Amino acid sequence: MKASTDKTALQLRDYQQDSVNAAIKHFRSSQQSAVLALPTGAGKSIVIAELARIANGNVLVLTHVKELVAQNAEKVGLLTQAANIYSAGLNQKKANGKTVVASVQSAARALDKFDQPFSLVIIDECHRVSNEKTSQYQQILQHLKKQNPAIKILGLTATPYRLGLGWIYHHHYHGKIGNTDTAVFDKCIFELPMRPLIKQGFLTAPKLFDGLSAQYDFSQLEPTEAGEFNQQEVESILNHQGRATTAIVKQIVQLANTRKGVIIFAATVRHAQEIIGLLNKLIDNTATPTKAALITAATPHHERDTIIDAFKAQQIKYIVNVAVLTTGFDAPHVDLIAILRPTASVSLFQQMVGRGLRLAQGKTDCLVIDYAANGFDLYFPEVGQAKPNSKSVPVQVHCPMCQFANTFWGHVDNDGDIIEHFGRRCQGLVSDKTNNEIQCDFRFRSKACPDCGAENDIAARVCQSCHSTLIDPDKRLKQVLQSQHHHLFKCQKMLFTQDNQSLVIQYIDIEGNDFKQYFKFDTSPQKKAFYAAFVLNHTRTPGMPHPKYDNVKQVLADQRRFRQPHLLILKKQKHHWKLVDLFFDYQGKYKTDFS
Repeated sequence: MKASTDKTALQLRDYQQDSVNAAIKHFRSSQQSAVLALPTGAGKSIVIAELARIANGNVLVLTHVKELVAQNAEKVGLLTQAANIYSAGLNQKKANGKTVVASVQSAARALDKFDQPFSLVIIDECHRVSNEKTSQYQQILQHLKKQNPAIKILGLTATPYRLGLGWIYHHHYHGKIGNTDTAVFDKCIFELPMRPLIKQGFLTAPKLFDGLSAQYDFSQLEPTEAGEFNQQEVESILNHQGRATTAIVKQIVQLANTRKGVIIFAATVRHAQEIIGLLNKLIDNTATPTKAALITAATPHHERDTIIDAFKAQQIKYIVNVAVLTTGFDAPHVDLIAILRPTASVSLFQQMVGRGLRLAQGKTDCLVIDYAANGFDLYFPEVGQAKPNSKSVPVQVHCPMCQFANTFWGHVDNDGDIIEHFGRRCQGLVSDKTNNEIQCDFRFRSKACPDCGAENDIAARVCQSCHSTLIDPDKRLKQVLQSQHHHLFKCQKMLFTQDNQSLVIQYIDIEGNDFKQYFKFDTSPQKKAFYAAFVLNHTRTPGMPHPKYDNVKQVLADQRRFRQPHLLILKKQKHHWKLVDLFFDYQGKYKTDFS
């Protein structure tokens, strides 16, 4: 690509140039939309400016807040000719030119103004893009494609994952599948983790701690399918933990004595108001200017701008906010982040922490206190599904078929060894007979189609092979309850014991009744039968190799590897009950009795 100007005073960092090269390489051979994933503070605006500089055609840069519009336009001006801006919030509305930086809200309301063909559209903070056809982003993209059907689409984000949607891309250049159903972009073509940038001195080193003096207990909260928490349930917990808030705010003020800028992330508006009230009592807020301020979604724009400008000028020391300052906010002097809200998203956690990782003169580290016990390591990779429980951490599980190293949620012991994972299907990409890349077929957990025997996802309702309707577990359980000689056994406990030379698996239900399985290990067929009838179904680590069990003692010593079923279907025989089926991942109505 030829440059539009020789103005290149600003030197790109190596990884920034690598990301630009990845975009050039991709678009030379593909029309697929693409994503560059760079951590907060990595300088995405410089990458955007360089792409605008080298592009042969016109470039449109879209983002969602006026602060990023101004920031991106400024960086474009450092590398090439000044960009035109289309943003009502900045009182500038020029929609034509070599490079145009626009607010998505302003552009969507004036599509007719964008009448020149663009060769490239760059979307900053692209994890915000919805695939709903009526969304503002999609309306703009459809309009741009009418002007130029061959337009290239590139997104940049620190977090290529969206709660409720999953990965925003279909596949990844590392050879893994992303989102096969609702992806907004086709391919992630470059990704840089946070750790190397910290090690190389491009980001401030974080010091991450759990709550030091007090901590909220949100462990009983269950996230929705979108990964969010019910605000009323959060409020209820906070109302019963008022003393914790007081102790937490007192400690934040103490820690802030040696800090320059403090951002506090509150769980709800009421929670934020309580925090700002405590701050006002604990610090000298009578002087001019004030030392603490509150920003919520309801804060008027002009008031928000005044607060942010004063904070950046270090005239305000504390900003309390509710889901406002996670993206599009840049205050390099921030060196204390206090997280007082729960989140089920690694990405959102990293966005909050990222507010304090930019470099500033005299800044040696950023103190990060997680008072909500979210349990995320700052360097955790995003897994692609909501965190199943507070104890879960990302674990690496190799596929036995294609050897791809999957990252799933799981549990580890004190030595870091995997004792359980919740992966369902391998995420690796493999080549089919025509050399097209497809997702690996191996399923770590599955249910078989009764018609064709094909393996399907445990939540599937239609067979992916023969398209037969799979049996609804609730419907089947209802039939069992209506059948004679069948019993639905609701398992509350599973025990391992030894009886002479036999292994006894004892299941106990909520009423204290039990059902037992017996296994012997005297012969090779008996050992194989134990593996087929018990290990394959009960393992917590499907797809991973299990030790060879030659006797009962070896199984007893390894019993933590096996998971307890939720339900058993038993059928009455002449002198005993026979096990017909087990349900491990059951979430239907017959599980409610366990509460």
